[in-house]
Amino acid sequence: MPAGVCPRGVKVSVPGVTSCVSPVSVPGVCPQCEGVCPRCDILCVPGVCPQCEGVCPRCDILCVPVCVPGVKVSVPGVTSCVSPYLSPVCVPGVTVVCPRCLSPVLLWSLAAPCALLTLVLTLVLGLLLLGLRLCLQIRRRSRRRKSRAEGGGGPAVAFFHPDCSAGGGGERVLWSSLRVLMSRFPDVSFVVYAADQGLTAEQILEGVRQRFNVTLPRPITFIFLRHGALVEETSHPHFTLLGQSAGSLLLGWEALTAFVPDLYVDSMGFAFTLPIFRYLGGCAVASYVHFPTVSTDMLSVVREQSPRFNPAFLSRSPVLSAVKLVYYGCFALLYGLAGSCSHVIMVNSTWTLGHILALWRSPSRTTVVYPPCDVRAFLDVPLEDEVEEGWVELGEELVSGEEEGGGRKCQSVVSVAQFRPEKDHRLQIQAFSKLLDRKGEGPGGRESLRLVLIGGCRNQEDEDRVLMLRGFCEELGVSDRVDFKLNVPFEELQRELVSATIGLHTMWNEHFGIGVVECMAAGTIVLAHKSGGPQLDIVVPYEGGQTGFLADSEDSYAAAMETILALSPADKLEIRQNARRSVERFSNREFEACFLAAMEPLLSKLE
Repeated sequence: MPAGVCPRGVKVSVPGVTSCVSPVSVPGVCPQCEGVCPRCDILCVPGVCPQCEGVCPRCDILCVPVCVPGVKVSVPGVTSCVSPYLSPVCVPGVTVVCPRCLSPVLLWSLAAPCALLTLVLTLVLGLLLLGLRLCLQIRRRSRRRKSRAEGGGGPAVAFFHPDCSAGGGGERVLWSSLRVLMSRFPDVSFVVYAADQGLTAEQILEGVRQRFNVTLPRPITFIFLRHGALVEETSHPHFTLLGQSAGSLLLGWEALTAFVPDLYVDSMGFAFTLPIFRYLGGCAVASYVHFPTVSTDMLSVVREQSPRFNPAFLSRSPVLSAVKLVYYGCFALLYGLAGSCSHVIMVNSTWTLGHILALWRSPSRTTVVYPPCDVRAFLDVPLEDEVEEGWVELGEELVSGEEEGGGRKCQSVVSVAQFRPEKDHRLQIQAFSKLLDRKGEGPGGRESLRLVLIGGCRNQEDEDRVLMLRGFCEELGVSDRVDFKLNVPFEELQRELVSATIGLHTMWNEHFGIGVVECMAAGTIVLAHKSGGPQLDIVVPYEGGQTGFLADSEDSYAAAMETILALSPADKLEIRQNARRSVERFSNREFEACFLAAMEPLLSKLE
């Protein structure tokens, strides 16, 4: 038979091949007359039958070499072949070995040099980190010697709070903490790592006095960081949690190299800075956690593919939801490891406590320290006279004439919250619009109600959000009944709360809710979201009496507001009295006592 010709007259595509060739790997070979083993009557690969030749005695699988011309193979006469089944490794000059037998040999031969390389790199990295730690320790000792020469020499405590000029509850905790520590430890110097570019120290402190009524007893040092944008949400449109955490590592390193303290306090929630200051800076570290960066609730939302808190394309895709779930799970593990580095852990609510214990797993070092609320300024206003006599307070006359609803001539619904997306101001406007539709026109109707949105704007993004909310009011036709008050001083906040009927809060899983406490202290009837801190810590029965209302949807908010407005003056007064008595546990005095109890053991150990 001529080489390369099928006995049935079909030409093959590989000249010179007379042995059986697999039609799968070599096109052009007739599958009906060639490529069949005469012994076993099955399809063969080039020159080898899987049942009678070329079988590895160790693992009983077919051994066929990779097509490498000139390489000695285990099948005599075959120097160029292709297997449709396997791709074993060919070693030049060596008889082909079964890939399953050869793989462990190759892995073991690579393991030794890889292990050695890993060991060397680990030692180099360890020496580098040790050198950095020694350099930072030398800088701290040098700073202490210089301070002693100038008449000081006490330890230094540094707070990491890039947005220290913002007007939220986290900033109130920062400045109240500094005030109480300064009063208790006169020999300790205090530093704030800030990223508020364009503001001077004097401007920041003046803003603190106006917004929080907090004045520090002595001077403080600001370390202004240049790369504050690294921890901004806008800098990380995708993988925000990971991006902000990685940015906090870099910003924390900038802070540590600028000033090495004796005690480092993270008061803004950047847990990944804790191991840097503890292990590289050699500092004692403490943290005040307002809310966990990642929580089991977030994992549940992704697992359930909820469209409310996920993009539509993600909530519709099981695969993408699974990927995000793995991402959150891995991040939660790293977050827990970083947070567990803290010597003292303070959390602001029962809700936050549960999540931090689950993630950081340090129950012996964790305690609840409720944030400070300046309730005394509101508690001085008498509730009993509000219904019966009327009174003048804070420069405004509050008229209490008996109308059909038993309330004020114009009843206001007040919200106190920064203009951040999670505060859900849209829900407030939607619920208020629905309330106006229910009330209708006429006396005691639409014209007797106002919604007042009070809050701070941190940046241009927040200001743009306010513009969008104003436009949303126009769409719903309620712009004439909604007022926006931005970055108001503390005195104006007092006036608005004292004159309000309802204090509105709509954030899902709010970690605490200072605004809710202030509304209760001012005598407003609180309507808060049925979740997080408001549900677990604040709007709870006090000595068996009701302290407020909870809701979780547009309809339930509108219905609750309608119920509150329809209450008799006596019922309103009873709820207000219960609420006021309950908020004493959130006062500045209680915060100072609990904060000092948590921090004093750590501060007493400083040199």
